[in-house]
Amino acid sequence: MGRRIWDVALREAEVPMVEPETVRQIRALREFGWGKKRIAREVGVSVNTVARYLRLGAAAERQERPSARRLDGEQRAAAVELLDTQAQGNAAVVAQLLAEQGVEASLRTVQRAVAAHRRARRAAEAATVRYETSPGHQMQIDFGEKRVRIGGVDVRVFLFVAVLSYSRRIFAKAFLSQRQDDWREGLLGAVRQFGGVTQTLLIDNAGALVVGRDVATQTARLHPAFAMYCRELGVAVRVCQPYRARTKGKTESGVGYVKRNAIAGREFESFAALEAHLATWCQQADEREHGTTHEPPRQRFQRDEAAMLRPLPALPPPARERRLERRVATDCFVDVDTVRYSVPHQLVRERVEVLVAEHEVRVFHGAKVVAVHRRSSEPYSRVEDPAHFAGLWRTAREAAPAAQEAATGPLEAMGRSLHDYEAIVGGGAP
Repeated sequence: MGRRIWDVALREAEVPMVEPETVRQIRALREFGWGKKRIAREVGVSVNTVARYLRLGAAAERQERPSARRLDGEQRAAAVELLDTQAQGNAAVVAQLLAEQGVEASLRTVQRAVAAHRRARRAAEAATVRYETSPGHQMQIDFGEKRVRIGGVDVRVFLFVAVLSYSRRIFAKAFLSQRQDDWREGLLGAVRQFGGVTQTLLIDNAGALVVGRDVATQTARLHPAFAMYCRELGVAVRVCQPYRARTKGKTESGVGYVKRNAIAGREFESFAALEAHLATWCQQADEREHGTTHEPPRQRFQRDEAAMLRPLPALPPPARERRLERRVATDCFVDVDTVRYSVPHQLVRERVEVLVAEHEVRVFHGAKVVAVHRRSSEPYSRVEDPAHFAGLWRTAREAAPAAQEAATGPLEAMGRSLHDYEAIVGGGAP
């Protein structure tokens, strides 16, 4: 009879089993006349749990879990492995995968089996061990995003930040996008400012740089173009584990420092003014006393790190070589990152190819170069070449002869003006 009641209770709801001492405490408090709600508050369980164990009576103190609701050591190990791999931390998926392997276990059973491993993993993720690198060994890079008022307009600005892990020297540059060529241009600007290249480069799992991960080897697959660029630059790339941004905490804090200190609520007349401000701010930041090293980054860099950096290649690879296809608008312009560049008016509605380099923008129609402009970073600006509009309308000088001809009548053509005849007619009147 007791066994049947116990089986019914298990079918009613799947809940964690309480300790026998707690069960005895529930029964003792009930004998003193306590109500179920009061008992539940006292022992720290739900009212339904109190009711269940009171209904079981003495059999509750001899409770045993059926073997079907327990995973043995081998099954528990399999559950933990699935949790870290295919299930990606989802216990419900673990239960499904175990069922496919012929192991029947409820979700609650799986949760209990992996609970200790989950706690240990969360503790490891929460714990931060500061890892200090040797001089010249590592540089960390990252992007942050902030809305900045430029020229009276709120503009979404992407802030590239690089930090030398040893000396904490910092480099910051503003962009209007966060594409791979922006990463490359920021990286090249950083190594130029620091005067050399570190042995390794630590990056996040940015979509522009990382195209996937190998689950078996737990390694990231870099975008081929970025991997080749770093090889030509002479730096090895390391990628943070997903959701482990603390491993590159120097740039994480650096990005926040740039947002809060360099930008804050400042307004700028132009994007060029923002760039100039960041360049000056970086120099000042390198002179401050760093909170962790307790010495200025520049002093620490010059003493220990400058000589440990690898020299830049004689001809660094081009940072920006983006090719875009555009249709020429009716006003003879093409759009690139909110900036408009003029194209000869004969190409209106034609498709052209735009090559965006670090300092220059070239427009091709087929194999022919039809426009060359200096690249602009000013948001919503127009870069135009007057020659592209030649013949589209007449200039003031061209229009002057036509206006003069229109004002010349037949009398003027014979050498006299209307004023001459008016004087004659007026003088002869009585």
